[in-house]
Amino acid sequence: MKNNFYNKDLYTSLYEQPSYKSKISSQILYGEKFKILSKKKNWLKIKTSFDNYIGYINKKNYSKKFSPTHKISVLKANIFKFSKNYKKYKLKKFLPFGSKIEILKKYRNFFMFEKNKWINLKDVKKNNFKEKNYIKILKLFINCKYKWGGKTYNGIDCSALLQLFFQFNNQYVPRDTKDQIKFFYKKKKFLMKKNIIFWKGHVAICINKNSLIHAYGPKKKVVIMDIKKTINEIKNNAKLEVIKK
Repeated sequence: MKNNFYNKDLYTSLYEQPSYKSKISSQILYGEKFKILSKKKNWLKIKTSFDNYIGYINKKNYSKKFSPTHKISVLKANIFKFSKNYKKYKLKKFLPFGSKIEILKKYRNFFMFEKNKWINLKDVKKNNFKEKNYIKILKLFINCKYKWGGKTYNGIDCSALLQLFFQFNNQYVPRDTKDQIKFFYKKKKFLMKKNIIFWKGHVAICINKNSLIHAYGPKKKVVIMDIKKTINEIKNNAKLEVIKK
């Protein structure tokens, strides 16, 4: 199976079945690599290269020729275009955090990643750049709405919030909470293990001794909350205990 890259839209949903009525299980960001498992009418069954996640996308939204050089380091990067006399226009479109782009041309403080589509250089980092401060990345998503299967500024779920930090740093972490639990407890010396709190079907990340951050369904957004109050709230409302190993 050959490598392919999603780079025809800014991001897309990954469906459990080849239908828009199907449940969304995750999303693919611009520049993400995947392999095609099978084709069915207007759908592709794919496996993402980063986390081996399997699902369906529309078959028109990919390319085989793509060499990403940089990645988006802000929550959502404005896309611009230039007129013939190089007057700048801001489009009502954004590349989400973690998207990977190929730099085709440079003009002043801007990179062109597609024909007359430009990104401000302050919004990108080189692919090999690593951000050690996980709190800095997680706080980008504060107040973003909660969305099951989401991975962007338009909506994100709890496991994606955790995974995106590692994905940005080119480090593997599973997509779903149930798999993250197994992964982190198996990697006893793994980065951030002591900072992560797991419940069955939910995850939150501590940002200090008293507070955590998570994409929290009942609040319908990414929020910072008191650790003890959150544990008690989830215990009382969802009848879930913190998983300890």
